[in-house]
Amino acid sequence: MTLTGRRIALIEDDEIMGASLHERLELEGAEVVWLKRLSVGLGALRTPRKPFDAVICDIRLPDGDGETLYHTLAAHVVPPPFLFITGHGGVEQAVRLMRAGAADYILKPFEMGDFLTKLAHLAGTGGGAEANTAALGVSEAARQIERRIAAAADLADPVLVSGGPGLGKARIARRLHALSDRRAAPFLRLSLARESPDTLDARLFGTPGAAGLIDEAGEGTLLIEAVERMPTSVQERLLARLEAGGDAMRFVTTGGPDAAGALRGDLYWHLARTQISVPPLADRPEDAIWLMERLFARMNPRRQTPFKGISSLTEDAVRAHDWPGGGRELRARLRRAMELGRGPLMFPSDMFEDVSGLSGGESVRPLAEVRDDAERAAIRRALEQTGGRVAQAAGLLGVSRTTLWEKMHKLGMS
Repeated sequence: MTLTGRRIALIEDDEIMGASLHERLELEGAEVVWLKRLSVGLGALRTPRKPFDAVICDIRLPDGDGETLYHTLAAHVVPPPFLFITGHGGVEQAVRLMRAGAADYILKPFEMGDFLTKLAHLAGTGGGAEANTAALGVSEAARQIERRIAAAADLADPVLVSGGPGLGKARIARRLHALSDRRAAPFLRLSLARESPDTLDARLFGTPGAAGLIDEAGEGTLLIEAVERMPTSVQERLLARLEAGGDAMRFVTTGGPDAAGALRGDLYWHLARTQISVPPLADRPEDAIWLMERLFARMNPRRQTPFKGISSLTEDAVRAHDWPGGGRELRARLRRAMELGRGPLMFPSDMFEDVSGLSGGESVRPLAEVRDDAERAAIRRALEQTGGRVAQAAGLLGVSRTTLWEKMHKLGMS
């Protein structure tokens, strides 16, 4: 993502936040005009020296508020896309502004990555799937997922995001909501891995004295994680609710490769009208390297003596590892390296305790060979369970049918 060549108006009176945003936007290549009062901002936007590609505006200003600025400007000219910054207490005002034509808003405190993604979208750099492939990775598989997200965001259908652990499924759900026209409404999240079965019914559907999450979501999005853990009684009640219709909110669910077998068929196909499957990191090693480099850049400065870099041997080991725990495993291993590493560079033994300390006559097999054997065994089990049906086996393994065919060909399997 880049903001190079974009002209941005920043209307913010807080010196610390304003300076921080101003510096970061310039580093991203934008031309930034920092305006600290409503009156100054209104004049600059009404008769700009050059057009602005987007406006970042704090809702609370020392001589008024962002809503007054926006309505006054809109009465005279067509305003540029506005991204409003607000606290939780200003959400209602921000929603009113979006209904009046403002492009988006973001709540304090916010992640800089989320902020820049929203801004790039508004400033006309594409903002959608193709411009932001780095949200999930740099591989072609990551780009395909981004295209699926952008397409699904325009639909009202429920979405099932499937894949193994630690692959960013909840992040995909958030992006779906952020790119949709529901983004001004709530995004609510319920993890069935953390919720007690005894309280799940009340949490979803409510009680006589309190609304459940389905009603609280309104016209927004309700994310249900680990949907394969849903008890049968709750499945039945949810199916009846879906078949009755009338709810304005959108369901997004996430689950492992076995979600189809864990849910009753009619409910599964209600929730999986649109499906996004996330391939494992083992199938996209370039994304594993990309994620490691991002996490390394964030963690390394906190070390008492930072590493000078990552050894190319470590990159080879990361490419060869199968990452059964996905991004969570990679983060944990990198944290271990930060705690235990002593050399100037980060080496494989810092991340992988199982590749060091071997002694005696024990033979050491290359990690790539170990991974190939493990993948052959997993594919054989999946094919046996599905009677040789490749499409169903691919579903069990959490990959596309094309990916499975390619993997079988590479491993010499018929």
